[in-house]
Amino acid sequence: MTGFVLEGPPLEGTLVRLEPLGHRHAADLAVAAEEDRGSYAFTWVPRAGEVGRYIDEQLGRAADGRLAPYAQVDRATGRAVGATAFWDPRPWPGGERLFAIEVGFTWLATSAQGTGLNLESKLLMFRHAFESWRVARVDLKTDARNARSRAAIERAGARFEGVLRNWSRSWAPGEDGLLRDSAMFSITDAEWPDRRALLEDRLREVVERRGAGPIHP
Repeated sequence: MTGFVLEGPPLEGTLVRLEPLGHRHAADLAVAAEEDRGSYAFTWVPRAGEVGRYIDEQLGRAADGRLAPYAQVDRATGRAVGATAFWDPRPWPGGERLFAIEVGFTWLATSAQGTGLNLESKLLMFRHAFESWRVARVDLKTDARNARSRAAIERAGARFEGVLRNWSRSWAPGEDGLLRDSAMFSITDAEWPDRRALLEDRLREVVERRGAGPIHP
């Protein structure tokens, strides 16, 4: 039997459309990445001139089966305003389907932060992972020092599991060659129905405030 192949399909929401990442997004992402870099203290985000190489590297990881990268497209403008990805797929013995996947490599332009786009992106990705791939667990992690990211992950309904010391390379500017402590979060399949309802309620409030129309199922 053929093993699981990690491929992220387009995911359509009310505020955001997640499109498989490609070089057609490069010009928009170059603009998005340079808006205001003050919120990227612990997150590596390419400079405008690095976006082409960044996309090549993400597509290389995708070709190796490790990553399914997306551009986050603001449906109101049609412009790519950030990126995210499924990655680190972990299959059951035999490899036919997954028991776990991580959502990560996420960044957004400053102007798109706090607008509901990240909230809906997480809802779309979690829903696909739990309801299409039937995973038992979705992971999220961030630099343990990144209070802003940790708060956003918790608002998305994920449960804090602890800090793993010296877990991975640091992505913070100026810390090349150093390791970071990672704060680990997850949602399990048993928790998903409640988390889905929570996210849908929060999204509905955002959409109503913005007058963006009905929520996509």
